[in-house]
Amino acid sequence: MTTYIVRTRPGPTDAAELLTPRSAIVLEREVEAGIFEAVEGPVERYRREVDVDEDGTVTQRISFSVAIPYFGWLFAFGLRRALSRPERARPPWWAPPARVDAAGAAALGSIALLGVAFGYLNTLFTQTIPFAGEQFAVTNTAQGVAGSVVRLGGIVSLAVVAVADRRGRRPVVLAAALAGTSLAATGALAPSLSWLVASQVLARGFASALLVLLTIMAAEEMPARARAWAVSLLTMAGGLGAGTCVLSLRLADLGPGGWRLLYLIPILAVPVILRARGRLPESRRFKATHPEAPVAGHGRRLWLLAGSGLLASVFVAPQTQFGNQFLRTERGFSGGRIGLFSALVGAPAAIGIFAGGHLADVRGRRIVAAVALVGGACCTIAFFFSSGWPIWVWALVGNIITAASIPALGVYGPELFPTSLRGRANGIVTATGLAGSAIGLTLAGTLADSFGRIGPAMAMLAVSPLVLALVVLVAYPETAGAELEDLNPEDRSPTG
Repeated sequence: MTTYIVRTRPGPTDAAELLTPRSAIVLEREVEAGIFEAVEGPVERYRREVDVDEDGTVTQRISFSVAIPYFGWLFAFGLRRALSRPERARPPWWAPPARVDAAGAAALGSIALLGVAFGYLNTLFTQTIPFAGEQFAVTNTAQGVAGSVVRLGGIVSLAVVAVADRRGRRPVVLAAALAGTSLAATGALAPSLSWLVASQVLARGFASALLVLLTIMAAEEMPARARAWAVSLLTMAGGLGAGTCVLSLRLADLGPGGWRLLYLIPILAVPVILRARGRLPESRRFKATHPEAPVAGHGRRLWLLAGSGLLASVFVAPQTQFGNQFLRTERGFSGGRIGLFSALVGAPAAIGIFAGGHLADVRGRRIVAAVALVGGACCTIAFFFSSGWPIWVWALVGNIITAASIPALGVYGPELFPTSLRGRANGIVTATGLAGSAIGLTLAGTLADSFGRIGPAMAMLAVSPLVLALVVLVAYPETAGAELEDLNPEDRSPTG
């Protein structure tokens, strides 16, 4: 529990503000004159004592412990700073647009920790395939087909998330995390590209299921104006895992088989997952009484999101996988330099992710997603046609802009389906997206071999995100600020 004392000499208006119960980040109640406790907020324990001296000096003694496990230290400083000052009309830039309670904050911390494991697993094959392809002496087309087959693990994820609609989110999330990390490690022993692909199909399937269920749990725990913000935090946690994988690419420079070491790293996540097991609660909306909802009546939303997932993945998957191939074969980057490049231009994507989540909750999902899709696609194409320092600039700007679309679009999956159908529907959407990845990778590999360069192939595939931006503006509902029960009346109790 953190305790600190702050002495200030504000004006009369600010002094009166400090003696007023807060309501933005922490909802306070006054238990005695100048003594406040928390009614709701992302804190486990909380107490604020305020004294005003005769000379106008205000002394605050504030004690609190953040309810967010594992990542609470990231928010403790900002919370301390915000509580020390008169409350603003709006929450600080780093805080969710709506107040989150202690249970939601605790769940979000555990969800984010598991999101790190997903990020590594989801990036592993994509980052290592250029090096594995070189050792196994295969073409761009073969690498594209290999990436397509690995993404067939989406069929596995469909089955896994369907179980979560019956058994609960928590046990299936933990099982998927353990299965994905364990199966990924088998890639270190692959004697050929075919064996590597076969070993990673199941691992990728469990990783995809993990992302779907973590996103659902985050949305089910958050208030209406903080769902996209929560998805942005989950995305950044996944980015931390992906960044770990990217930085580990230096191991690929150790020798022809150095890339195999990256497949052993997930084993280190097993004890972390076991530790998170004790702090990950079951989703409150799943525990609440909810009827069984049939797929009938939700077909339009399902087809809308499934088609959107396909359009997005046709471009995003080749961009990710062939980006390394482009740097390695057409621009002469080594494994270590690719890792450094990916880290330096990828880390600032957190700016876009966080800004996109905040703006999607405050301004609306559709406009944020559409602008990010168009801007990101244009920057990506410029990257594949650049050389020298512009490569770094276009990749950096493109990553930031594209990242803003992730929380804006990612939150729609949990929002547009009722509780009993949420897992299955999002599993179908994910499987369709993975099918789009397979199509995009196959097309990109074939076109790259035909053109003799990767850039023209990516330019042709860039039509996909542009079409998706139009679909979002024309066909998507605006869900910002709406409770899940308003979007899915089946889940609302008879008493409201």
